[in-house]
Amino acid sequence: MPVRWTTKKEAGMNWDRFEGNCKLVGGKAKEQLGRLTHDLQLEIAGRRDQLVGNNQERYGIAKEEAARQLKEFIARNRNWDFSNR
Repeated sequence: MPVRWTTKKEAGMNWDRFEGNCKLVGGKAKEQLGRLTHDLQLEIAGRRDQLVGNNQERYGIAKEEAARQLKEFIARNRNWDFSNR
């Protein structure tokens, strides 16, 4: 019997969601490594990766689009005062 290859659409899997899940797991690992090594920049980068991965997984958007949306959000809200939280 010949092998029939399926396309992403036929397989019923949204690869953007899968990649988002991978980004989320990688971000958690990066955050933990930052905590272990006391590297604040690495920890923050891990949190950022988690945000991008979460958006990508939840909404099924491309990695570039998720990163662009996060960048726009940060630019719009630079002056937030988090000291009251």
